[in-house]
Amino acid sequence: MSARHDIPATGANSVGTPPSGGTAPEARPVEITATLPTGPPPAWAVLQRHLFDELDSAWRLFGDRYTEPDGRLRFSGAIPDRDGADDFYEAFFNWPALYRLGGADDLLPAVKRHWEGVTAQLTELGLYRDEFERGYDWFHQGEALLMFYGICAADPADQRFRDRARRFAEQYLPGSATGNYDPATRTLRSPHNGSDGPRTGLGPQWDDRFGHEQRGMRPYGLPLRDVPGITSWDDLADEDNAVRMGHAMRDRLGRGDTAVDLAATALVVNAWLYDHDPRLADWVLEYVDAWRERAAAVGAMPDNVGPSGEVGEDHGGRWYGGHYGWTWPHGVHSIGAATLVGAISAGMLGRADARLDLARRPLDQVWEQRRTAMPYDTGATRRPGWAHALGLGAGRTVNALPTRVGPEGWFDHQPAQVAYWTWLWWFGMRDEDRARLDRVREHSGYDWREVHAFRDKEEAGHEAPWLAYLDGDNPGYPERALRMALAQVAHRTALMTAEDADADSADLHKWQRVNPVVTEVLTQLTTGAPQTLYNGGLPLARVRYDDLDAARPGLPRDVAALVEHLDSTGTTVQLVNLSTVHTRRLRLLAGGFGEHLITEAHWTGGGEHYPGDSHDYHLPAGPETEHSVPVDDNGLHLVLPPGRRIRLRLDMRLNARPFAHHISPTTFRRAR
Repeated sequence: MSARHDIPATGANSVGTPPSGGTAPEARPVEITATLPTGPPPAWAVLQRHLFDELDSAWRLFGDRYTEPDGRLRFSGAIPDRDGADDFYEAFFNWPALYRLGGADDLLPAVKRHWEGVTAQLTELGLYRDEFERGYDWFHQGEALLMFYGICAADPADQRFRDRARRFAEQYLPGSATGNYDPATRTLRSPHNGSDGPRTGLGPQWDDRFGHEQRGMRPYGLPLRDVPGITSWDDLADEDNAVRMGHAMRDRLGRGDTAVDLAATALVVNAWLYDHDPRLADWVLEYVDAWRERAAAVGAMPDNVGPSGEVGEDHGGRWYGGHYGWTWPHGVHSIGAATLVGAISAGMLGRADARLDLARRPLDQVWEQRRTAMPYDTGATRRPGWAHALGLGAGRTVNALPTRVGPEGWFDHQPAQVAYWTWLWWFGMRDEDRARLDRVREHSGYDWREVHAFRDKEEAGHEAPWLAYLDGDNPGYPERALRMALAQVAHRTALMTAEDADADSADLHKWQRVNPVVTEVLTQLTTGAPQTLYNGGLPLARVRYDDLDAARPGLPRDVAALVEHLDSTGTTVQLVNLSTVHTRRLRLLAGGFGEHLITEAHWTGGGEHYPGDSHDYHLPAGPETEHSVPVDDNGLHLVLPPGRRIRLRLDMRLNARPFAHHISPTTFRRAR
């Protein structure tokens, strides 16, 4: 079932709605018409459109079974501490992305209804105030905000979400009533922060005691490894030790700044994308540069800053040991994500590669400590399913990097999380970062071309075979990956239909396990980007599309897209119209926020004649020939007649224009 239509859409969520104040007249964009017959439809194109149709049915089933009419989740439990808000939003984290890729017309209003309903629900549960997290760590806040960022990107003309974006960002600026930020030390005042301002300690769950009965936390080990008399998890069975550990966590982990707070920069950049307010940009650059300076001073990426602004103030002078930092619980998996979010956020404000050193440092640190030919440890704390994900059987070895460091040194070795090195290279397109990525592949110990069927809540992890495809080393990836994605949708749908449709849930993680929306493969293949960084990344893309006839974001119905190659100078993308009846018209935009400049387009044409004016590049009948046209814009229009295809090589200057939510809305009105 598909809700896409052949008539123009109208309403507040139309991409054609201009920003406040309107826009100046613009030159008509270059238009290219596809003339090559598709022939037998490519398997990847058929599978891609089938995946869109299956996802359309699947999200509706999820909504019917697990949500109330106002959009909230059917939840029968209670939340006695600060944890849990992110789990509600994570059930829908990639739904706005599906709409922006080309999902059903009515998906966007459904997503907004769910955000409103869940936000009201969390307010009633005591976790939110003024529509925002009262105060929790940014490892989890980043996860919760993916849904919000996706809505803003999908419909920047919605004034309600624009106002929210500004209000949320203001909470972190100097002089805010919340007091989250201390401009004197350039720090956030507490690891738990939000609409209530800095929240002391870590909440009732841990401040009073941290005991051995917390089975879910045991794999991560002791939160603090230097509390006298507590050297192992079993020592926490003693009640006095449990109380002492809780108090130490409250007094040392529960104050000052921590590196995962860098994820707050994306919240502020999301607001900046609307109107480029320099106050917002100034804060992001100031905060990111403060962390860069600390890293340079200690020669490592630190994870903690005390109330006075000194690294190691509450940890014996050590640069590691902070809350959600290098030692506990996730190490590089939280530090790596946060530094990437911070570096990319700063890069979006200008000179896109200038601050990527912030993200390079923690990756280089663990790379320097790598071990080769290690027996794979299926008990690894962060990714216990990686043996299956990488196709590692009994007796196999793998090259691994330490994920954490403590007073005893580096520990918890696991295979490299390829996504972090991928994002580092993808955003900056620097040769030095490509060399880092190539070294990770060379020393990985497994075949990057294999596509293994797995999915976790981040809905990522298939960067290796995708990168091999982009390098021309894995030509079968699109078809195999799309088949895998279809199987994932079928599996999640089966899980849903096997349950009681009317039952509420007290399990905060159930919805994530059955969320049937899969966007990783669609994001890779259609936009040429990795899956969005799960701990608070913004939805970036090398290219994206707008349906000109429906005046909304996403691929038009019947159209499939495949980014076949990308590098620092351009992008190769193929588009196919599978319809035998309808002509489809779309705008291809360079960059998720229109930040790239297309200097020239190259394609093969020939065959039928489509008349046009001097700005339209329609090819006369005749043999297939190579054509080029100057573009000098961040987008162009494509006309795909029934049963036609086109392959474009787009020469680009990357990050040559400001990142922005509002991109040439008048082109839609003119096209319509």
